[in-house]
Amino acid sequence: MPELPEVEVVRAGLQRWVSGREIRAVDVLHPRAIRRQEGGVAELAAGLRGQTLRCASRRGKYLWLPLVEPGIREPESALIAHLGMSGQLLVEDPGAPDEAHLRVRFTFADGGTELRFVDQRTFGGVRVTALVPDDRGGRLPVEVAHIARDPLDPEFEEDAVVRRIRSKDSEIKRVLLDQTVASGVGNIYADEALWRAGIHGRRIARRLTAAQVRLLLAEVRTVMEQALSQGGTSFDALYVNVNGQSGYFDRSLEAYGREGEPCRRCGAVIRREAFMNRSSFWCPVCQRAPRGSTPSRG
Repeated sequence: MPELPEVEVVRAGLQRWVSGREIRAVDVLHPRAIRRQEGGVAELAAGLRGQTLRCASRRGKYLWLPLVEPGIREPESALIAHLGMSGQLLVEDPGAPDEAHLRVRFTFADGGTELRFVDQRTFGGVRVTALVPDDRGGRLPVEVAHIARDPLDPEFEEDAVVRRIRSKDSEIKRVLLDQTVASGVGNIYADEALWRAGIHGRRIARRLTAAQVRLLLAEVRTVMEQALSQGGTSFDALYVNVNGQSGYFDRSLEAYGREGEPCRRCGAVIRREAFMNRSSFWCPVCQRAPRGSTPSRG
């Protein structure tokens, strides 16, 4: 699944290539891609036709572009997208062949490049949604209101997040993945940050010191910034930016996906264990497991 750096790379691409453009038409090729749209295809088309896309925004792994009608200054709605497991937003020339899993096509009034939503596994989707006030006087989609700010957000309140993490009687990796605590942290970057901070993912959050939590958040921010500078982490051809270019931060991973390989810090063999239908990767020396703990199974 794309993680925050991948989604941020896509957001930046949308800002460059589609912000400020007016939508002329919408072509839905697979109904599942708009399954959460009330009113279906007709409502989606009516909500987008003639609207101008404003600045591309992101909260966690959600992307949205506010919609502005002619003569209206403040947007009341937005085009929101969630990439799910395999979703892509691609900017293509109108004459380019359709992708095998093209789900929705957005055509612009200027006749230039078009925006395509491609999704092989159809877990993602797009829709027109209402905007509601946020906690800083701005506006954001109603679906995103419950999601916390991410560690790269300029308004991320670290002191409050540290206190919230330390109030949790749950494994720290589970807390890191809780989007209501701090958004955007996925399985890959959680493992990387935990390795860098020397903290085992099964440590109980409330038993960590404030200094340990601050170090962990700093490592989350560092690994995300490094991945962002390299275009994200790409393990297959699905994770690309709007121009179809893959990231390559996977070459720099220290823990994730390295089962059986030596830890680059101490030389011990990296281990893997089941975790919430996924996997956790950790060093048994650098990240001591808490006493009496057992591997997570779900």
